[in-house]
Amino acid sequence: MGSTPVADVIELEQLLARYALGMTRDDVDAVLDVFTPDGTYSAFGEVYPLADFPALVAAAPKGLFLVGPPALALDGDTGSGQQPLCFVEQTTHAMRIGYYTDTYRRTPDGWRLESRAMTFLRKSGARDSGRAHDPARPPPTVP
Repeated sequence: MGSTPVADVIELEQLLARYALGMTRDDVDAVLDVFTPDGTYSAFGEVYPLADFPALVAAAPKGLFLVGPPALALDGDTGSGQQPLCFVEQTTHAMRIGYYTDTYRRTPDGWRLESRAMTFLRKSGARDSGRAHDPARPPPTVP
């Protein structure tokens, strides 16, 4: 971990845990709180501004978000990282696996996600950002 302050690592781990718990509990406000006001989420080949996140979550299946510890690279008040994810759909127990690629920024309210991008790991061995043709997901608005 080198010279990365342990307090920053713990704060970011707790931030990302709040994201996973908020998603699992379908608590969009808790999830929005972990992002910077100008934060973005990327999946399905699109970048969604934070204003679109409630509609995106509403269209997504519900279930358990299991995450592993993030691998962090911090430089002062900014950073990046990756975090593994296993999502288990609530009604079928079907799984989706992959990882998030993040950027972080320290704000007056503490560390926040600046961007989060999802990469899915497919049974075929492919890695992608999701099904762009998914009819349930809303298109992103222009920021």
